Amino acid sequence: MFIGPHPIEPKLVLAPMAGVTDKPFRQLCKRLGAGLAVSEMTTSDPRFWNTRKSVHRMDHAGEPDPVSVQIAGTDPAVMAEAARHNAGQGAQLIDINMGCPAKKVCNAWAGSALMQDEALVARILEAVVAAVDVPVTLKIRTGWNADNRNAPAIARIAQESGIAALAVHGRTRDQHYTGQAEYDTIAAIKADLRIPVIANGDIDSPRKALEVLRHTGADAVMIGRAAQGRPWIFGEIAHFLATGDELPPPSLAQVRDILLGHLHALHGFYGEQAGVRIARKHLGWYAKDRPENRAFLAVVNRADGAEAQLRLTRDYFDALATGVAAEVPAAA
Repeated sequence: MFIGPHPIEPKLVLAPMAGVTDKPFRQLCKRLGAGLAVSEMTTSDPRFWNTRKSVHRMDHAGEPDPVSVQIAGTDPAVMAEAARHNAGQGAQLIDINMGCPAKKVCNAWAGSALMQDEALVARILEAVVAAVDVPVTLKIRTGWNADNRNAPAIARIAQESGIAALAVHGRTRDQHYTGQAEYDTIAAIKADLRIPVIANGDIDSPRKALEVLRHTGADAVMIGRAAQGRPWIFGEIAHFLATGDELPPPSLAQVRDILLGHLHALHGFYGEQAGVRIARKHLGWYAKDRPENRAFLAVVNRADGAEAQLRLTRDYFDALATGVAAEVPAAA
């Protein structure tokens, strides 16, 4: 699959997730098999571009190509300027957020709320496409609610506006992340469009990825929540799609090394204090599948320094890898 001049190989995309898909996580997922990783949502409002949060979200130095930056907003001219700004900062793809269901975003008439106004959607897309020389992509949901599934109409507007690729989450906005994603709408969109379509929603295994690709006819799949604590899912899916064989799960030693590398990257990117704090949620996701991890997390989450966080994590996984019951200290 190509988005503009950029090959996306393998055809696996890390979904943009606020507070998750920062540069350390994007780089990790690309290294482990993602063909494309989309940034966290960045604001289109220039008043906030120099805040600490925005500076981190707009930092793409050293990332593998292509660099994709997601922008959010509601005013066509402001969105166009945000696209120009991010392209000037190194973005090779600009992604427009019309899929976020968060109340804070939708109350500002951004994210998936925009799907209620198809004329405004067209103005935003046309303004952003005209503003930059890089390809522009769009992420949407199937509609605002069950009675307003207008994703096919939005998809046609996107294609006519010059959007280079479209990602569709198989839920309406009012579903948020509840229930099960439905793929019939994505299949109908793909059958109607010439541009690449990326299927998103509930893709959590190699077999599910293949099933969704076959059901929808989509050009690629997008993975979000299933990559939290399991970034190697991209390599697992890529191997299965290429060979039909499933890889064995990573060993505890491999998980330890991936996690320690991720922690080092977070500490280096954010600084020790913020890096330790941000790392805690990732530790929780990595550790969620083992019953003994609750005690480990209770301790490691009290670690107030990078060295302690790394040491506790290394010792714990080393003990598990040798088959010895991990002894969790009373305090970090």
